[in-house]
Amino acid sequence: MKVDIFDFDLPRELIASAPVSPRHASRLLDLSVEDKITDRHFCDLPDILRAGDLLVCNDTKVIPARLYAARGEALVEVTLYHPEEGGRWWSFIKNSKRLRLNDIIRFYNDDVSADASPFTARVCAKDEEDGVLLEFLCEADCLPQYLQQFGYMPLPPYIKRDRPGKDSLWHKFNDRENYQTVYASHSGAVAAPTAGLHFTDEVMARLAEKGVQQLFITLHVGAGTFLPVKTDDTDSHKMHAEFGQISAEAAAAVNEAKRQGRRIIAVGTTSLRLLESAADEQGMVHPFCGETDIFITPGYRFKAIDMLITNFHLPKSTLFMLVSAVAGLERMREAYAHAIAEKYRFYSYGDSSIIKCVNKI
Repeated sequence: MKVDIFDFDLPRELIASAPVSPRHASRLLDLSVEDKITDRHFCDLPDILRAGDLLVCNDTKVIPARLYAARGEALVEVTLYHPEEGGRWWSFIKNSKRLRLNDIIRFYNDDVSADASPFTARVCAKDEEDGVLLEFLCEADCLPQYLQQFGYMPLPPYIKRDRPGKDSLWHKFNDRENYQTVYASHSGAVAAPTAGLHFTDEVMARLAEKGVQQLFITLHVGAGTFLPVKTDDTDSHKMHAEFGQISAEAAAAVNEAKRQGRRIIAVGTTSLRLLESAADEQGMVHPFCGETDIFITPGYRFKAIDMLITNFHLPKSTLFMLVSAVAGLERMREAYAHAIAEKYRFYSYGDSSIIKCVNKI
Protein backbone atom coordinates (compact mmCIF):
# COMPACT_ATOMS: atom_id res chain seq x y z
CA MET A 1 0.00 0.00 0.00
CA LYS A 2 1.46 3.38 -1.01
CA VAL A 3 2.32 5.63 1.94
CA ASP A 4 1.38 8.81 0.04
CA ILE A 5 -2.33 8.02 0.24
CA PHE A 6 -2.12 8.78 3.99
CA ASP A 7 -0.76 12.29 3.46
CA PHE A 8 -2.61 15.52 4.27
CA ASP A 9 -1.76 19.18 4.85
CA LEU A 10 -1.79 20.44 8.44
CA PRO A 11 -1.26 24.09 9.38
CA ARG A 12 1.66 24.39 11.78
CA GLU A 13 -0.36 26.55 14.19
CA LEU A 14 -2.69 23.63 14.97
CA ILE A 15 0.12 21.59 16.59
CA ALA A 16 -0.35 21.86 20.36
CA SER A 17 2.71 22.64 22.47
CA ALA A 18 0.92 22.29 25.82
CA PRO A 19 -2.35 20.75 27.02
CA VAL A 20 -5.48 22.69 27.96
CA SER A 21 -6.43 22.99 31.61
CA PRO A 22 -8.32 21.20 32.97
CA ARG A 23 -7.49 18.23 30.78
CA HIS A 24 -11.10 17.27 30.16
CA ALA A 25 -11.77 20.72 28.64
CA SER A 26 -10.07 19.51 25.44
CA ARG A 27 -12.28 19.05 22.41
CA LEU A 28 -13.62 15.67 21.33
CA LEU A 29 -14.53 14.83 17.75
CA ASP A 30 -17.37 12.32 18.00
CA LEU A 31 -17.24 9.70 15.24
CA SER A 32 -19.09 7.09 17.29
CA VAL A 33 -22.06 7.09 14.91
CA GLU A 34 -21.44 6.08 11.30
CA ASP A 35 -21.73 8.85 8.70
CA LYS A 36 -22.00 11.51 11.39
CA ILE A 37 -19.46 14.02 12.79
CA THR A 38 -20.25 15.83 16.04
CA ASP A 39 -18.16 18.43 17.87
CA ARG A 40 -17.98 17.87 21.61
CA HIS A 41 -15.63 18.26 24.57
CA PHE A 42 -13.89 15.41 26.36
CA CYS A 43 -15.96 15.99 29.49
CA ASP A 44 -18.93 14.81 27.36
CA LEU A 45 -17.46 11.28 27.15
CA PRO A 46 -19.73 9.87 29.90
CA ASP A 47 -22.71 11.04 27.84
CA ILE A 48 -21.46 9.15 24.76
CA LEU A 49 -20.66 5.85 26.49
CA ARG A 50 -23.29 3.65 28.08
CA ALA A 51 -23.61 1.39 31.09
CA GLY A 52 -21.82 -1.90 30.53
CA ASP A 53 -19.20 -0.53 28.15
CA LEU A 54 -15.68 -1.73 28.92
CA LEU A 55 -13.07 1.02 28.74
CA VAL A 56 -9.54 -0.42 28.33
CA CYS A 57 -6.73 1.95 29.35
CA ASN A 58 -2.95 1.70 29.16
CA ASP A 59 -1.53 2.31 32.64
CA THR A 60 2.12 2.57 31.60
CA LYS A 61 4.13 5.35 33.26
CA VAL A 62 6.53 7.52 31.25
CA ILE A 63 10.12 7.67 32.47
CA PRO A 64 12.25 10.82 31.91
CA ALA A 65 14.05 9.32 28.92
CA ARG A 66 15.18 12.54 27.19
CA LEU A 67 18.80 13.28 28.08
CA TYR A 68 21.31 15.95 27.11
CA ALA A 69 24.98 15.02 26.91
CA ALA A 70 28.39 16.23 25.78
CA ARG A 71 31.50 14.62 24.34
CA GLY A 72 34.07 17.35 24.68
CA GLU A 73 32.61 20.35 22.85
CA ALA A 74 30.08 18.26 20.92
CA LEU A 75 26.53 18.37 22.32
CA VAL A 76 23.98 15.64 21.66
CA GLU A 77 20.34 15.02 22.52
CA VAL A 78 19.42 11.45 23.51
CA THR A 79 16.03 9.75 23.56
CA LEU A 80 16.07 6.26 25.05
CA TYR A 81 13.61 3.86 23.48
CA HIS A 82 14.45 0.21 24.18
CA PRO A 83 16.32 -1.39 27.12
CA GLU A 84 18.78 -4.25 26.71
CA GLU A 85 20.57 -6.40 29.28
CA GLY A 86 23.59 -5.03 31.13
CA GLY A 87 22.37 -1.48 31.66
CA ARG A 88 22.27 -0.74 27.95
CA TRP A 89 19.63 1.15 25.97
CA TRP A 90 18.99 1.66 22.31
CA SER A 91 18.50 5.36 21.68
CA PHE A 92 17.85 7.91 18.99
CA ILE A 93 20.46 10.67 19.15
CA LYS A 94 20.47 14.04 17.45
CA ASN A 95 23.93 14.79 16.05
CA SER A 96 24.90 11.12 16.41
CA LYS A 97 27.45 11.54 13.61
CA ARG A 98 29.60 13.31 16.18
CA LEU A 99 29.90 10.08 18.16
CA ARG A 100 32.27 7.17 17.54
CA LEU A 101 32.33 3.68 19.04
CA ASN A 102 33.59 3.63 22.64
CA ASP A 103 33.15 7.38 23.06
CA ILE A 104 32.15 8.41 26.59
CA ILE A 105 29.40 10.99 26.85
CA ARG A 106 28.57 12.94 30.01
CA PHE A 107 25.01 13.98 30.82
CA TYR A 108 24.07 17.39 32.16
CA ASN A 109 20.95 19.21 33.37
CA ASP A 110 19.85 22.65 34.56
CA ASP A 111 22.00 22.41 37.69
CA VAL A 112 24.92 20.10 36.86
CA SER A 113 27.35 20.78 34.01
CA ALA A 114 28.72 17.98 31.85
CA ASP A 115 32.23 18.46 33.30
CA ALA A 116 30.94 17.96 36.85
CA SER A 117 28.48 15.17 36.04
CA PRO A 118 28.84 11.69 37.56
CA PHE A 119 26.35 10.30 35.00
CA THR A 120 28.06 8.87 31.90
CA ALA A 121 27.56 6.32 29.13
CA ARG A 122 29.67 4.57 26.49
CA VAL A 123 28.76 4.23 22.82
CA CYS A 124 28.54 0.46 22.20
CA ALA A 125 27.07 0.30 18.70
CA LYS A 126 25.65 2.45 15.94
CA ASP A 127 23.05 1.37 13.42
CA GLU A 128 21.50 3.46 10.66
CA GLU A 129 18.02 2.16 11.42
CA ASP A 130 18.11 1.30 15.13
CA GLY A 131 20.12 4.29 16.35
CA VAL A 132 22.84 4.16 19.02
CA LEU A 133 23.31 1.56 21.74
CA LEU A 134 24.48 3.16 24.98
CA GLU A 135 25.94 1.42 28.02
CA PHE A 136 25.36 3.42 31.18
CA LEU A 137 28.47 3.42 33.37
CA CYS A 138 26.73 3.08 36.70
CA GLU A 139 25.25 0.33 38.81
CA ALA A 140 21.96 -0.91 37.38
CA ASP A 141 20.00 0.04 40.48
CA CYS A 142 21.33 3.62 40.25
CA LEU A 143 20.05 4.22 36.73
CA PRO A 144 16.42 5.08 37.65
CA GLN A 145 17.70 7.64 40.16
CA TYR A 146 20.02 9.22 37.58
CA LEU A 147 17.20 9.36 35.04
CA GLN A 148 15.01 11.15 37.55
CA GLN A 149 17.82 13.62 38.27
CA PHE A 150 19.12 14.24 34.74
CA GLY A 151 16.25 13.19 32.51
CA TYR A 152 13.45 15.19 30.91
CA MET A 153 10.13 13.94 29.62
CA PRO A 154 10.58 12.46 26.13
CA LEU A 155 8.26 14.79 24.26
CA PRO A 156 7.86 14.10 20.54
CA PRO A 157 10.02 16.19 18.20
CA TYR A 158 7.16 18.45 17.07
CA ILE A 159 6.84 19.83 20.64
CA LYS A 160 9.76 22.22 20.95
CA ARG A 161 11.72 22.65 24.15
CA ASP A 162 15.13 24.28 24.52
CA ARG A 163 18.26 22.67 25.88
CA PRO A 164 18.53 22.79 29.70
CA GLY A 165 19.08 26.24 31.13
CA LYS A 166 17.45 28.54 33.64
CA ASP A 167 15.38 30.26 30.96
CA SER A 168 14.48 27.18 28.90
CA LEU A 169 10.91 26.16 28.11
CA TRP A 170 11.37 23.12 30.35
CA HIS A 171 10.79 25.56 33.23
CA LYS A 172 7.69 27.11 31.68
CA PHE A 173 5.71 23.91 31.06
CA ASN A 174 5.07 21.28 33.72
CA ASP A 175 5.74 18.34 31.40
CA ARG A 176 6.57 15.90 34.21
CA GLU A 177 2.95 16.11 35.27
CA ASN A 178 1.24 17.01 31.99
CA TYR A 179 2.87 14.24 29.94
CA GLN A 180 1.54 11.53 32.24
CA THR A 181 -1.93 10.02 32.60
CA VAL A 182 -3.70 10.33 35.95
CA TYR A 183 -3.78 6.52 36.19
CA ALA A 184 -0.12 5.84 35.22
CA SER A 185 1.32 3.17 37.52
CA HIS A 186 3.89 0.93 35.79
CA SER A 187 7.14 2.68 34.81
CA GLY A 188 8.70 1.86 31.47
CA ALA A 189 7.28 3.99 28.65
CA VAL A 190 9.43 6.47 26.76
CA ALA A 191 6.39 8.11 25.17
CA ALA A 192 2.99 8.80 26.67
CA PRO A 193 -0.19 6.93 25.71
CA THR A 194 -1.56 10.33 24.76
CA ALA A 195 -5.24 9.43 24.38
CA GLY A 196 -5.26 8.95 28.14
CA LEU A 197 -3.97 12.45 28.86
CA HIS A 198 -7.51 13.87 28.63
CA PHE A 199 -8.85 11.83 31.54
CA THR A 200 -9.26 13.47 34.95
CA ASP A 201 -10.37 11.96 38.24
CA GLU A 202 -13.70 13.73 37.71
CA VAL A 203 -14.32 12.09 34.32
CA MET A 204 -13.24 8.68 35.64
CA ALA A 205 -15.67 9.03 38.55
CA ARG A 206 -18.55 10.04 36.25
CA LEU A 207 -17.86 7.06 34.00
CA ALA A 208 -17.92 4.72 37.00
CA GLU A 209 -21.19 6.24 38.21
CA LYS A 210 -22.74 5.58 34.82
CA GLY A 211 -21.70 1.92 34.94
CA VAL A 212 -18.80 2.04 32.49
CA GLN A 213 -16.30 -0.62 33.52
CA GLN A 214 -12.65 0.47 33.58
CA LEU A 215 -9.86 -2.00 32.88
CA PHE A 216 -6.09 -1.49 32.82
CA ILE A 217 -3.47 -3.20 30.67
CA THR A 218 0.16 -2.16 30.12
CA LEU A 219 2.10 -1.37 26.96
CA HIS A 220 5.39 0.45 27.45
CA VAL A 221 5.24 2.88 24.54
CA GLY A 222 8.51 3.30 22.65
CA ALA A 223 9.88 6.40 20.94
CA GLY A 224 9.58 4.49 17.68
CA THR A 225 5.92 5.52 17.71
CA PHE A 226 7.07 8.98 16.53
CA LEU A 227 9.31 7.77 13.74
CA PRO A 228 8.23 8.81 10.25
CA VAL A 229 7.57 6.13 7.68
CA LYS A 230 10.56 6.47 5.35
CA THR A 231 9.54 3.87 2.79
CA ASP A 232 7.25 4.39 -0.20
CA ASP A 233 5.20 1.30 0.57
CA THR A 234 3.79 0.10 3.91
CA ASP A 235 5.06 -3.43 3.23
CA SER A 236 8.64 -2.17 3.60
CA HIS A 237 8.18 -0.37 6.93
CA LYS A 238 9.70 -1.89 10.08
CA MET A 239 7.81 -1.40 13.36
CA HIS A 240 9.82 -1.16 16.57
CA ALA A 241 8.76 -3.73 19.18
CA GLU A 242 7.22 -2.65 22.49
CA PHE A 243 6.72 -4.67 25.68
CA GLY A 244 3.16 -5.29 26.82
CA GLN A 245 1.28 -7.24 29.46
CA ILE A 246 -2.34 -8.35 29.86
CA SER A 247 -3.12 -10.29 33.03
CA ALA A 248 -5.31 -13.38 33.07
CA GLU A 249 -7.93 -11.38 34.99
CA ALA A 250 -7.91 -8.58 32.42
CA ALA A 251 -8.20 -11.02 29.50
CA ALA A 252 -11.12 -12.75 31.23
CA ALA A 253 -12.87 -9.39 31.76
CA VAL A 254 -12.59 -8.54 28.06
CA ASN A 255 -13.87 -11.95 27.01
CA GLU A 256 -16.79 -11.79 29.42
CA ALA A 257 -17.78 -8.36 28.12
CA LYS A 258 -17.66 -9.69 24.55
CA ARG A 259 -19.71 -12.75 25.55
CA GLN A 260 -22.37 -10.44 26.98
CA GLY A 261 -22.41 -8.26 23.86
CA ARG A 262 -20.95 -5.23 25.64
CA ARG A 263 -18.74 -2.79 23.74
CA ILE A 264 -14.95 -2.76 24.12
CA ILE A 265 -13.52 0.76 23.87
CA ALA A 266 -9.74 1.03 23.59
CA VAL A 267 -8.25 4.19 25.04
CA GLY A 268 -5.47 4.93 22.58
CA THR A 269 -3.74 3.10 19.78
CA THR A 270 -1.42 1.47 22.33
CA SER A 271 -4.28 -0.27 24.15
CA LEU A 272 -5.76 -1.25 20.80
CA ARG A 273 -2.50 -2.71 19.48
CA LEU A 274 -1.95 -4.75 22.64
CA LEU A 275 -5.51 -6.13 22.64
CA GLU A 276 -5.24 -7.07 18.98
CA SER A 277 -1.86 -8.72 19.60
CA ALA A 278 -3.40 -10.89 22.31
CA ALA A 279 -6.59 -11.82 20.43
CA ASP A 280 -7.01 -15.03 18.45
CA GLU A 281 -8.88 -15.41 15.16
CA GLN A 282 -12.16 -15.96 17.01
CA GLY A 283 -11.72 -12.69 18.93
CA MET A 284 -10.84 -14.26 22.28
CA VAL A 285 -8.21 -12.27 24.19
CA HIS A 286 -5.52 -14.31 25.93
CA PRO A 287 -3.11 -13.34 28.71
CA PHE A 288 -0.07 -11.68 27.18
CA CYS A 289 3.46 -10.92 28.35
CA GLY A 290 6.05 -10.04 25.76
CA GLU A 291 6.84 -7.77 22.85
CA THR A 292 4.58 -6.79 19.98
CA ASP A 293 5.41 -5.10 16.69
CA ILE A 294 1.94 -5.37 15.20
CA PHE A 295 1.45 -2.97 12.26
CA ILE A 296 -2.19 -2.25 11.39
CA THR A 297 -3.18 -0.77 8.03
CA PRO A 298 -6.46 -0.60 6.09
CA GLY A 299 -7.72 -4.07 5.24
CA TYR A 300 -7.09 -5.35 8.76
CA ARG A 301 -10.16 -6.80 10.46
CA PHE A 302 -10.29 -6.07 14.19
CA LYS A 303 -10.78 -8.94 16.59
CA ALA A 304 -11.04 -7.29 20.00
CA ILE A 305 -12.37 -3.73 19.89
CA ASP A 306 -15.57 -1.88 19.00
CA MET A 307 -14.43 1.73 19.43
CA LEU A 308 -11.25 3.75 19.80
CA ILE A 309 -10.46 6.95 21.68
CA THR A 310 -7.41 8.62 20.16
CA ASN A 311 -5.73 11.95 19.43
CA PHE A 312 -5.08 13.39 15.96
CA HIS A 313 -2.02 11.93 14.25
CA LEU A 314 0.75 12.92 11.84
CA PRO A 315 0.36 12.67 8.07
CA LYS A 316 1.76 9.42 6.63
CA SER A 317 2.27 8.02 10.15
CA THR A 318 1.59 4.45 11.24
CA LEU A 319 -1.01 5.84 13.66
CA PHE A 320 -3.00 7.61 10.95
CA MET A 321 -2.84 4.33 9.00
CA LEU A 322 -4.24 2.55 12.06
CA VAL A 323 -7.21 4.90 12.53
CA SER A 324 -7.88 4.62 8.80
CA ALA A 325 -8.07 0.85 9.30
CA VAL A 326 -10.55 1.34 12.16
CA ALA A 327 -13.03 3.57 10.34
CA GLY A 328 -11.95 3.61 6.70
CA LEU A 329 -9.56 5.97 4.94
CA GLU A 330 -12.24 8.18 3.36
CA ARG A 331 -14.06 8.52 6.69
CA MET A 332 -10.85 9.63 8.40
CA ARG A 333 -9.93 12.00 5.57
CA GLU A 334 -13.33 13.66 5.99
CA ALA A 335 -12.95 13.75 9.79
CA TYR A 336 -9.47 15.27 9.67
CA ALA A 337 -10.56 17.88 7.11
CA HIS A 338 -13.37 18.82 9.49
CA ALA A 339 -11.00 18.97 12.46
CA ILE A 340 -8.58 21.22 10.57
CA ALA A 341 -11.37 23.54 9.42
CA GLU A 342 -12.69 23.76 12.99
CA LYS A 343 -9.15 24.35 14.33
CA TYR A 344 -8.87 21.29 16.55
CA ARG A 345 -5.49 21.00 18.27
CA PHE A 346 -3.34 18.18 16.90
CA TYR A 347 -0.88 15.56 18.19
CA SER A 348 0.19 14.53 21.70
CA TYR A 349 -0.98 17.58 23.65
CA GLY A 350 -3.90 18.18 21.29
CA ASP A 351 -7.58 17.28 21.21
CA SER A 352 -9.21 13.86 21.02
CA SER A 353 -11.66 11.79 19.02
CA ILE A 354 -13.83 8.75 19.57
CA ILE A 355 -14.18 6.46 16.55
CA LYS A 356 -16.49 3.55 15.82
CA CYS A 357 -14.74 0.49 14.42
CA VAL A 358 -16.41 -0.62 11.19
CA ASN A 359 -13.93 -3.28 10.09
CA LYS A 360 -14.37 -6.24 12.45
CA ILE A 361 -14.28 -10.01 12.12
